[in-house]
Amino acid sequence: MFRILVADDEGIMRDSIKNTIQQNFGSDCEIAIAKTGREVIEQAQGFRPDIAFVDIQMPGLSGIQAIQEIRKFDTSIVFVIITAYDRFGYAQEAVNLGVMEYVMKPVNKQKIIDVCVRAMQKVEATRKKRSADLKVREKLEIVIPMLESAFINNLLQKDESGSSRNYLEMLDIHEEYGYMVVLEFGDTFEQGKLTNAMGSNVRANKNFTMMVETLHAFMDCIVGPIMGNRLMLYVPFDREHPSYEQRVEMISRVRNSIRKMESDLDLQFRAGIGNVNSIDDIYLSFKDAIRALSRSDRHVVHIMDVSAATEETMDYPMELESRLIQLGMKADQNGAMSCAAEIMEWFFAAKQYSMGDIKMRLLEIVLRIEQKAQEAGTLRMEFRHHENYLEDVAHLNSERELHDWFFEQIRKICDEIQTTKEETSDSVVSRSLTYIKEHFSEEITLDDVARQVDISPYYFSKLFKQEVGENFIEYLTQTRITKAKEYLVNPKYSIKEICGLCGYSDPNYFSRIFRKYEGVSPSEYRG
Repeated sequence: MFRILVADDEGIMRDSIKNTIQQNFGSDCEIAIAKTGREVIEQAQGFRPDIAFVDIQMPGLSGIQAIQEIRKFDTSIVFVIITAYDRFGYAQEAVNLGVMEYVMKPVNKQKIIDVCVRAMQKVEATRKKRSADLKVREKLEIVIPMLESAFINNLLQKDESGSSRNYLEMLDIHEEYGYMVVLEFGDTFEQGKLTNAMGSNVRANKNFTMMVETLHAFMDCIVGPIMGNRLMLYVPFDREHPSYEQRVEMISRVRNSIRKMESDLDLQFRAGIGNVNSIDDIYLSFKDAIRALSRSDRHVVHIMDVSAATEETMDYPMELESRLIQLGMKADQNGAMSCAAEIMEWFFAAKQYSMGDIKMRLLEIVLRIEQKAQEAGTLRMEFRHHENYLEDVAHLNSERELHDWFFEQIRKICDEIQTTKEETSDSVVSRSLTYIKEHFSEEITLDDVARQVDISPYYFSKLFKQEVGENFIEYLTQTRITKAKEYLVNPKYSIKEICGLCGYSDPNYFSRIFRKYEGVSPSEYRG
């Protein structure tokens, strides 16, 4: 069914168009009429036509003015202007307003039928697109919460594979940093604790959608699934170190969202807010949020506001250790050495750990870097690789000796990882160049070659450009053009044959590429 509006102050023209539509489209159309510009606007609001035939010259508002007003609240109507005035200004304005057709009077019946058919096709196309968009949106409404839950679960399991970044891309989040908020809920708040965790879980699950909507209203965040009587949030942030004012705003947003949920639900809430971290270390922010909850009986507490009198000031710098491990795995020797120096300074400044405690922790760090690098394939170690570690560490008797040993191990690991990477790069690139040399005459792609050397296309592309000095397409094209020049010297091959021998299916495209690289066409090169 199509709703069609016919607007013209001339009764004969109005009736003619209406009758033509009824005779040819019958019950497929519902028709309304208008005699003035004001009535056109009223019908657009009440009747809501799909298609509107509008005369330019009508009493009061002109057809153009009426369309201008309608476009402010409805952009979907397909307009057809009918006029006896052949003025360029009218036609130009009609185009600006997105009018489908500009028809001159007198208009014959066939013209009306043709315009109706095209307008109906346009309406149908819009309806189908709207329907498809709604289906996509419905699917997203199902998929996005699943992605968000999986993302939060991934963070809570201390993701070290980098897969969290894949979730951020799928969720269209571009900030490099973020922080975690942990919400606790219960029946009542007694002596700093929330009561009836199990019962409150049931009520929270029943009202989960409302809770998510409330949280989204106060902050841009990803909400995880309910776990016991807790709810975890990830809040993207645009910088590593928030200002004091930004930290206060974080607390205010969380506090206001809690107040709203407490007023709407028969539940009491507490919240802990962690420090801002990069996505790779966001697990540390989660631990901060949990510690903030455990060390304060306030409704909302930021980890930085936990009393300095607690042991927080003496907590081991896990963030620094994680950064050292990440930099070590990347063979970033300068960065790793800098982190190692800070860790050593922290230990010796703390004055509460024995040499034995420090030795064990530093040895654990060295072993963790080696293990993770070996798992990532960037370090090769024999089984007896560590046989002297315990003996060497046992004989260290001073801070200076321990310092030098730790730094030497970090340096050696970085060197070994870098060497392994270079050897791997040489092997991968060498094999890819051999494959290109043997298969350049085929329709090969970067994905094909990456599959042959068994690494991801993205990493292969980056590695190839880094080692060869040009990207894959440029190198493949250069290889093909070089071979084409060899063939062109031999008169037994036609240019069409040479095109196929060099991996091109279109002679015209081959000629354009050849001219781009050599400055002449293949025929001119052959002479």
